[in-house]
Amino acid sequence: MPDPATYRPKPGEIPVEPGVYRFRDPQGRVIYVGKAISLRARLANYFQDLSALHPRTMAMVTTAASVEWTVVSTEVEALQLEYSWIKEFDPRFNVKYRDDKSYPYLAVTMGEAVPRVQVLRGAKRKGTRYFGPYTHAWAIRETVDLLLRVFPVRTCSTGVYKRAGQVGRPCLLGYIDKCSAPCVGKISAEDHKALAQDFCDFMAGNTARFVRRAEQQMKTAAAEMDYERAARLRDDLGALTKALEKSAVVLPDATDADVFAIADDELEAAVQVFHVRGGRVRGQRGWVSEKVEDVGTPELVEQLLLQVYGGESGEGVPREVLVPALPATVESDVEDWLSELRGSRVDLRVPQRGDKKALMETVHRNATQALALHKTRRGGDLTTRSLALTELQEALGLEDAPLRIECYDVSHTQETNVVASMVVFEDGLPKKSDYRRFAVRGDEGGVDDTRAMREVLTRRFKRMQHDEQITETADGVEVETSGPLTGGTGGEVLAGVDPDTGRPRRFAYAPNLVVVDGGRPQVEAAARALADVGVVDVALCGLAKRLEEVWLPGEDHPVVLPRTSQGLFLLQRVRDEAHRFAITYHRSKRSKAMTTSALDGVPGLGQARKSALLKHFGSVKRLRAATADEVAAVPGMGPRTAAAVVEALAGQAAASEPAVNTATGELLD
Repeated sequence: MPDPATYRPKPGEIPVEPGVYRFRDPQGRVIYVGKAISLRARLANYFQDLSALHPRTMAMVTTAASVEWTVVSTEVEALQLEYSWIKEFDPRFNVKYRDDKSYPYLAVTMGEAVPRVQVLRGAKRKGTRYFGPYTHAWAIRETVDLLLRVFPVRTCSTGVYKRAGQVGRPCLLGYIDKCSAPCVGKISAEDHKALAQDFCDFMAGNTARFVRRAEQQMKTAAAEMDYERAARLRDDLGALTKALEKSAVVLPDATDADVFAIADDELEAAVQVFHVRGGRVRGQRGWVSEKVEDVGTPELVEQLLLQVYGGESGEGVPREVLVPALPATVESDVEDWLSELRGSRVDLRVPQRGDKKALMETVHRNATQALALHKTRRGGDLTTRSLALTELQEALGLEDAPLRIECYDVSHTQETNVVASMVVFEDGLPKKSDYRRFAVRGDEGGVDDTRAMREVLTRRFKRMQHDEQITETADGVEVETSGPLTGGTGGEVLAGVDPDTGRPRRFAYAPNLVVVDGGRPQVEAAARALADVGVVDVALCGLAKRLEEVWLPGEDHPVVLPRTSQGLFLLQRVRDEAHRFAITYHRSKRSKAMTTSALDGVPGLGQARKSALLKHFGSVKRLRAATADEVAAVPGMGPRTAAAVVEALAGQAAASEPAVNTATGELLD
């Protein structure tokens, strides 16, 4: 492993001007490209004590064997050069966004003498206008089929076009008026190009003038009693309206913007972008990228903009670019670069309120779902799951692969409404029928994370030991009756034997591996719980969220799995699922606690009568001061229910007041 001190340049050799630098490995391959406002200040950060560096940065500088730089005059030039080098060298330690598929675009070949409308994928061609991307090619064809009625632009291939001109007869689309047939001279090349330009203007969002024109022509034809032409124009207007309905209106008219959102964790980032043209969503695309270096959202946004717009000719850059966070580079530098590409001012900003903020939230939800779907698909592959279990077995030093993994997480708000979750993965897949949730009681003398974790594991494994009293015979299952096997308190579903089927409840099965959400403190608390119960044959580890480190009990240093490890991805997915299950239970419990009423539990008192009482008296305090006769006077209340209400409220008041020794006046506990 190279030592960074062996290739560290002298501080006086590094210029203070802006520039771009490259790290190379011993074989001369570029492994990282970066830019800086001051090269000397930026490069000094890489050559400090290795213990002070982030693990991923440390991996990069110890992999490299040399560094070189190029000085530029402005930060905008640094942006452009950085993008060019990333594209040229494909460095392994740079964040790279790669589409997981090729998205189709609606393309109009305006560079040709007779433009053509078609569906295109892949690299963009010069002189062609693109609209999209679309999720499916059939969505483009449906839109084109509607608009060809109003804008009969050529859609045939070059061979079909030339052959029609040779025989002097148009294709079928020319006969049914879905092509203006420039091949046989029904329309001149200039007029056809103007028609294609109108088609492009409509697709770009300038739709109002075409709708108004069709309405006016229809009314004029009707006034002149040319009803056949009026009927055709009516159908044209319907086609325009239907085409507009296919794209949702999300922003005011004439708004052109690209809206980006990022959902990421410590290992991956999912990107979604909505292309809004004329206030309507004209296209959507998304992809998932591995985070090779330790970067935050601003750095991700900067790399995203460079790679999305770096190959644009200028037509693809809208007037507004909405992002979740401003780039790490000074905002004006990226704005100037985008403005230079577009040829006019580009506004790069984070939406704060209104429709654009709401659209950003929608795009972010799509990104979050895309990241979850990516993890699900990764976990659904049999080969990947097998590799993940094997890697965990080797990394944790287990005798066998952990075919059953249980993960625990604690959720609370300032130590109130404390709950915990248990999720189960078998063969690398979630087994939701075995999920359990716990209401933490504070048996360990407190309700902080470590004590709650210790209590939950103690309760779970005590139940497991209780169920080990079950002995299987060749004819069935016998159950010792030394204690209850159903019911219970604290919110967990108890183990034992189902009295109907005679089979052991799923809660009884012991896991191969227990995972806790947290670092060393949570792991030590879990280890004490297992030791107190006497469980010695279940492996234990914890996954710390900040750096995705795996902690083992009794160890001073964590186990650092490779960031591309399938075992790490599996642990991360198990941990995230436990967190989701815990926080869902916590929210429901917190909501229920916030909506609890003093009138709950009164016999014969339903929601309608509760509302009537509160409407009549105005508050529970006034209701508590009322007599049974006053309560019975409320419409819908009877004497018996009124007496029950007064008795229940009086009992609550007595329970809330401290007892007093009448002889001494002393408060009693």
